[in-house]
Amino acid sequence: MQDLSTLIEKGGYVMVPLFILSVISVALILERFWFWILAGGCCSIQKSMVLNALLRRGDFSKAKTQVKNDSSPFGLVAKSILTDGVSDAVAMEAIESQRPRIDRFMVALSTIITAAPLLGILGTVLGIIQSFRLLGEQSVLTDPTDVAGGIAAALLTTALGLIIALVTLFPYMLFRGWSTRAYGRLESLIAAAQQGEKA
Repeated sequence: MQDLSTLIEKGGYVMVPLFILSVISVALILERFWFWILAGGCCSIQKSMVLNALLRRGDFSKAKTQVKNDSSPFGLVAKSILTDGVSDAVAMEAIESQRPRIDRFMVALSTIITAAPLLGILGTVLGIIQSFRLLGEQSVLTDPTDVAGGIAAALLTTALGLIIALVTLFPYMLFRGWSTRAYGRLESLIAAAQQGEKA
């Protein structure tokens, strides 16, 4: 806590929202990792291929058995089309019902990536303004290190803002890739079910 108060004293009050953003970012990243890795957000390729093969063959009874206890987006979409039919309207509704789970917190992570560096720059600008005000108030500059130290401290906010943005960016891009892949697999699942119904 002492180190935290020292950083806030050096970097200014802009450090407070930056620290809050960093905590929120870590919490959202952990939640997304939990969803994709532990909660079944990522459907294994093998499981997806088996389900698609059953649907393509029109073996809907076996497909129902396979997804009976599956609470992942893939299992829920499969249950929906197996129960309500494989029309385009049902398929679209099934995918849209899973969109909030798949894209959860993506807007928040994107906002943090954009806002953190801007807050950091704001803190630096405010710090530099303070340093130049110090220069203007003194007719004779007795200690130049006061001004240099003030500018160096002001740059802390930019550094922290960039660190938060970078730490958030890489998981965000990973989650985007996983969500794009998930939508692709959902579409292939629906296409397999529609083919199986015609067979």
